[in-house]
Amino acid sequence: MLLAIDVGNSNTVLGMFKREKLLDEWRMHTTPSRSVRELWVHVRSFAEEAGAGPRGIRGVVISSVVPRLTGTYETVARTHLGREPVIITGGMDSGIRVLYDDPSQLGADRLCNAVAALVRFGGPAIVIDFGTATTFDVISSKGEYLGGVIAPGVETAAAGLHQRTAKLQSVGLKFPERVIGKNTVDGMQSGIMYGALDAMEGIVRRIRAVIGRDATVIATGGYARIIAEKSTSITHVEPMLVLEGARLIYERVKRRQRK
Repeated sequence: MLLAIDVGNSNTVLGMFKREKLLDEWRMHTTPSRSVRELWVHVRSFAEEAGAGPRGIRGVVISSVVPRLTGTYETVARTHLGREPVIITGGMDSGIRVLYDDPSQLGADRLCNAVAALVRFGGPAIVIDFGTATTFDVISSKGEYLGGVIAPGVETAAAGLHQRTAKLQSVGLKFPERVIGKNTVDGMQSGIMYGALDAMEGIVRRIRAVIGRDATVIATGGYARIIAEKSTSITHVEPMLVLEGARLIYERVKRRQRK
């Protein structure tokens, strides 16, 4: 069994793989202050629910954009599971050529998304991750990671609108029945959700003009499905793309270590 850990800014997802199959996943809020003991309780409970148990975990891979928690999960793996985890970084040999100015600055989650998308769909491709930020990762027809785009996520946009205005309340993030809101809540939902949708469609058009109009568009992240339902560009929704990419990178690292 392989335990894959995806630590995002808002949520952390634990995934349990048996070879290539994702058996189970567990999502929880990301809290940087959590201790090794607290995280171990979550990992142990998840492993037992997934039918593996801590002793059944033979490998651990960590994709994290929260440095404080990277070290904490690393300690959990070593201390409680007796495993040396593979820590994913932008500068590592992941199986995809990264053309970033400084590959080490590429987020681990974005690298995982790109690797999984390349293996699943080939290039050219665009991966859109709807998380705290909405990120666009671009893969060429040659299978190269070209770079991408980083924009505010829908939750970030909604929070900014609420926090920086005196009378606009916090609203649920969904598409209203009509684009023209008849009240404040509908108006905010329309602006946030259709704004995110149209911005995404526009960026995709611009990227396709560079890499090819046949580029496959894959959506992942918490708001992928709701945005994809209204999109004319998104062709695939893959919620667990980061975990899949983490598994692929882990397997590549282990193959190289065995040589």
